[in-house]
Amino acid sequence: MDVEIIRTEPLGDRTYLVHDGAVALVVDPQRDFDRVEEVAQRCGVRITHVAETHLHNDYATGGPALARRHHASYLIGEAEGMEYEHHRVLPGDRIEVGRMTVTAVATPGHTEHHLAYVVEEGGEQAVFSGGSLLYGSVGRTDLVDPERTAELSRAQFRSARRLAELVSDEARLYPTHGFGSFCASGPSTDSDVSTVGEQRTRNDALTEHDEAAFVERLLAGLTDYPSYYAHMAPLNRMGPSAPDLTMPEPLDTERLRERLDRGEWVVDLRNRIAFATKHLEGTVSFEYGDGTQFTTYLGWTLPWLDPMTLVGPVEDVRAALRDLSRIGIDRLDVAVGDPARDLAEAHPTTSYPHVGWEGLAAEFTDGAAPTVLDVRRDDEYETDHVEGALHIPLHELLPRMAEVPAERLWVHCGSGYRAAIAASLLARAGHDVVHVDGRYSDAAPAGVPITTSPAERAASPS
Repeated sequence: MDVEIIRTEPLGDRTYLVHDGAVALVVDPQRDFDRVEEVAQRCGVRITHVAETHLHNDYATGGPALARRHHASYLIGEAEGMEYEHHRVLPGDRIEVGRMTVTAVATPGHTEHHLAYVVEEGGEQAVFSGGSLLYGSVGRTDLVDPERTAELSRAQFRSARRLAELVSDEARLYPTHGFGSFCASGPSTDSDVSTVGEQRTRNDALTEHDEAAFVERLLAGLTDYPSYYAHMAPLNRMGPSAPDLTMPEPLDTERLRERLDRGEWVVDLRNRIAFATKHLEGTVSFEYGDGTQFTTYLGWTLPWLDPMTLVGPVEDVRAALRDLSRIGIDRLDVAVGDPARDLAEAHPTTSYPHVGWEGLAAEFTDGAAPTVLDVRRDDEYETDHVEGALHIPLHELLPRMAEVPAERLWVHCGSGYRAAIAASLLARAGHDVVHVDGRYSDAAPAGVPITTSPAERAASPS
């Protein structure tokens, strides 16, 4: 039995292709399943089964379309209420996939009808745990219904332990979420592989024997999650089509200007510092690149399915189209090239300052009492924050724009990325902004005064 991992780093998820050398089972495929097909072709195997561990909340599935394309059996929990043809799986069901045996295990918690799959061949075991037992953590339990979060948290504790008891310590563990995904309930490791035995020594759901204590910690660790999650389960229940990843015909400068004049969202994919230095008036900054969580923050910040145009280098535009298709955002317009250089003749340009933490510290030193806007999440702000800072999380900025004061704003986040998005949105709305581009951990060493929460002060050594 071999397991191939198909990573979707921007969303913190993984898809798996497990095979016996001839036929393959695909677990939790993303919507752009051509990546899975490439792996199957490389391995020389035929996809005969596609399985979902649960109705996903953080991405659009490719399962139904992949199964149809390969005439494969599509496996999903019988209670999920899907609106397309599928093989309804019950806990305890055993499915033969070539020389492999796949057993469905009820693991409610992350979702009500969640399943894990234990795959066995020749004495080997592999556990595909979806959003149940993760590396060092478990899946969050507040995505189904806020009023059922405590109930599902208790179920998550029991599910993780029951799953671990069913297999050997040597069983390899392959979760779908937890590699930066907001579907995780807390910090998880970024390993490529772990075993159930390893998790017994480091996963809170397995090391903590007091269910109430576990649930209390899990609930305390739940933070905000992207607003587009609300659209994923209904979309997945209907069965998304395969995405059209063909590059659209790029807009000419006149048509791009029409979109800007209409006030549509025109998203500049360039580096955030290049954007601050010079950009087309009315555009917003969502830097595209490795480690930026571009997809998550765009889907979380901009109104769902508003008309949108992507602008930037052709390779970034093409990659961004693929990434956005994973959360159901399709049929976008594009313009390619450097907007500040190639497209500036058709539209006026503008800029705003960007500084490091030393620049903000100098304002405090000069006694200027700068107006600082912190766009981090609530939990980040509550731990500690710049003295006197206003706080509006990035994902709440657009609906709360009326609360923003009409004075120069020094905008920061935890790394500079979210602050760049916020600064561009504020500048587009007519505010005077300074983008503070730097890691928040460097603020205090640079001389910026920080206010720490009472709880954090109490926890710190004297």
